[in-house]
Amino acid sequence: MVKILFFLFLVWLMGALGAAKNNFLDDVILSELDDLDVEDSDEAELFDLPRWGIDRGNKILVNVDSFGAVGDGTSDDTKAFVDAWKQACSTPKSVLLVPAGRSYLVNATRFRGPCVGILRVQIEGTIVAPDDPKNWNFAKNGRIWLGFFNLTGALFQGGGVVDGSGSKWWAASCKKNKTNALTIYGSSGIKVRDLTIQNGQQMNFAISRSDSIRIAGVTVSAPEDSPNTDGIHITESTNVVLQNSKIGTGDDCVSIVNASSHIKMKRIYCGPGHGISIGSLGKDNSVGIVTGIVLDNAFLRGTTNGLRIKTWQGGSGYVRAVRFQNVRMQDVSNPIIIDQFYCDSPKSCQNQTSAVEISEIVYRNVSGTSKSQKAIKFACSDNVPCSHIVLNNINLETRDGTAEVYCNSATGIGYGYIHPSAECLNSSDKKIKQKMDARLVEPREEYIVHTEL
Repeated sequence: MVKILFFLFLVWLMGALGAAKNNFLDDVILSELDDLDVEDSDEAELFDLPRWGIDRGNKILVNVDSFGAVGDGTSDDTKAFVDAWKQACSTPKSVLLVPAGRSYLVNATRFRGPCVGILRVQIEGTIVAPDDPKNWNFAKNGRIWLGFFNLTGALFQGGGVVDGSGSKWWAASCKKNKTNALTIYGSSGIKVRDLTIQNGQQMNFAISRSDSIRIAGVTVSAPEDSPNTDGIHITESTNVVLQNSKIGTGDDCVSIVNASSHIKMKRIYCGPGHGISIGSLGKDNSVGIVTGIVLDNAFLRGTTNGLRIKTWQGGSGYVRAVRFQNVRMQDVSNPIIIDQFYCDSPKSCQNQTSAVEISEIVYRNVSGTSKSQKAIKFACSDNVPCSHIVLNNINLETRDGTAEVYCNSATGIGYGYIHPSAECLNSSDKKIKQKMDARLVEPREEYIVHTEL
């Protein structure tokens, strides 16, 4: 963490020094990116935590059935869940249990903290949402189905299912009334593992305004044609670790948006979906800032994008210090793409001169097959170009062998094995190239292979 803070301080300092900035970036920033990491010292604790079945100890069990839950999938069990939550939240060393073999229908509910001590939520059965949006009170419930607020140190686990019953919500007539399935908001020290989250009304799992979140062994699933069903959406959050998870949806597998930093993703399977995305940022001339992102060891299959950064014209702010490494792709459209002209609107977007600045982005050990001819695309603003883009050991090919690279207003370097050739990216500053060549100690890899997760 100290190194990251020091790195960001240096970037700020160079902005203040004006003309000296570029020379310093050449000498220091690329080196800092090589060592960029996200602190996750308590990951082992997450994996070593015992399951409820072998760790009853002196825990106090709070079973939703004891509060009147029926669990037949049709009876409204909302009140039983609310009452059980109040009891568990106010009792030290408690475990809120959703029993296996049952399906509990729960309406939109906000489970609020803070709670006494560390609360464990053991979801072994299925929690299911009402399947008809016509009965939804949007004025009261807003955009959240199951929301957990103001928690500290809570653990969610159990191998159960959170089912948003989103099929009727995906119809065109309901698109304006979307809601998120599972949301963690304003919380810290939260751990989520071994759960399945599926068929979200819109985003399946949202992390908002939270810190120190650990997610492991999670499966997120929605049909490929379900609109706006992002798998895991991270906004205004910091110090998030996501690993050993499988995500397949109708939108981004993972989306990271404004005011998010120090996000680490490890061993991620993505597909179907729109890939791993930073953004969109800068819509409606807004400020977007994302920094300190690492994706390490991922497999993407059949997605419409691979590793994507997307920003709107007219925005401001920056995306900096991002590393994508050890990524294998199969039949992915747009495997590597930066798009500063993103426009998700029925009307064409007006050309604007301002843009979210994108710099210090590293792609290392990325291989596989592209469904589009332009396997690498850097569509950057003429007024706010993309800079310090690094390609290292890239092997992307189309089925007919015509993979290409497209660059507009993007500068950086490539070293190691680069296919297709990215000559359009090469920096005009020879010192940067010489510095990277001198530091090249990794073996050349003709084709990088990663096992499917």
